[in-house]
Amino acid sequence: MLAIIIGLIVALIIIVVVVTSIQQHKEKLEAEKRIKVAKQKAIIDESEELIMYLTNLPTNPNILQILNRRSLNAAKNMQELMPEVKGIKKRVKELEATLKASQDLAKSQEATEENFALPDNEQHLVSILQCIKKLRAVIKSEQSKGALDAQVYTIEDQKLATMQLKINIESLVKRGTQAYNKNMLGSARQYLEKALQSLSSSTLRNDYITEKQVEVTQQLEEITDALKHTNAKDAAKKAKNEEDELDLLFQPKKKW
Repeated sequence: MLAIIIGLIVALIIIVVVVTSIQQHKEKLEAEKRIKVAKQKAIIDESEELIMYLTNLPTNPNILQILNRRSLNAAKNMQELMPEVKGIKKRVKELEATLKASQDLAKSQEATEENFALPDNEQHLVSILQCIKKLRAVIKSEQSKGALDAQVYTIEDQKLATMQLKINIESLVKRGTQAYNKNMLGSARQYLEKALQSLSSSTLRNDYITEKQVEVTQQLEEITDALKHTNAKDAAKKAKNEEDELDLLFQPKKKW
């Protein structure tokens, strides 16, 4: 009888341990699933935020397509992970329609390379540069996952890299010009030398870089000439002052 009781207790303990292990494993799987779902939700949110920022950049239907496809893939992953959650199926259909619309737009609208005015607000300018940086990271990630063709990635990344360089250069040139107009020649030269260094060190090679190098070099030559003229004037003024001091020192003394 005692052996039976002991056996039942042992069996009960084993059952409790097994049930607990199963429950813990189930909870672990659910936790991992929630993390994966949260990650996909974050991808959708980030893509939609970047799409909003695209309004501040030259038109690029291909980037819009990439972001919409990224959101759709994330929504489909969410649907596979949690098919029982209401609203996901509807969201997938909405994103499919959005992607289709962006694909149709890309067929009828080419990417533009027009120059766009730099915002005067520094914070706005920084946010645009951050957006471009995020876009480059996103399309690199999509290419790494196999969701984006390598050739398309190379083309689009080069466009974004060129845009990023343009904004940096135009910002430096703008600051240099403003300093020059205020007769702050030293500051103007520093801004333009930095712009020229960025152009020279860039791995990109296109008409914009070639033309801008010529333009900035000419501006630097003008500043160098202006500095020489200013230094000559200062030297002449200093010499005149010293001459006046000597004349005053050695002039005939008055008799009282």
